[in-house]
Amino acid sequence: MMNKFVGLWVVCLVSVITVAGCGKKEEKPTGKVFFSEPKDGAEVKSPVNVVMGVEGMTLKPAGELITGTGHHHLLVNLDATPAGQVIPNDDTHKHFGKGQTETTLELAPGDYKLTLQFADGLHRSYGPELSSTINVKVVAP
Repeated sequence: MMNKFVGLWVVCLVSVITVAGCGKKEEKPTGKVFFSEPKDGAEVKSPVNVVMGVEGMTLKPAGELITGTGHHHLLVNLDATPAGQVIPNDDTHKHFGKGQTETTLELAPGDYKLTLQFADGLHRSYGPELSSTINVKVVAP
């Protein structure tokens, strides 16, 4: 009889914990990222100086997963990365995992879309809500 009572108690406890957890929603990060330089629509010469900013989140190097923190990624001619997706590291996905806020880009003359994407310590995107896109035209020197 005692084993039956303990078993029933465990089932009830697990049910209560499960139901209590169901109502919790994962908190979405708040804040914004922005380009201080260049401005949207600017005509620039290469190398292009890019200055990145963030408000409402704490800039932190990659490596540790700490709530409310992250680092910048610069996407060239790409849209924002969906939330939770790891940002690749290649010629069109520039990583600033040391917490950098400034860089220079060597770009050939032409029109470019630059998307600033904030991501967590494991390079997982916070999604379009923490991204910003500008368009620039690189002119010949």
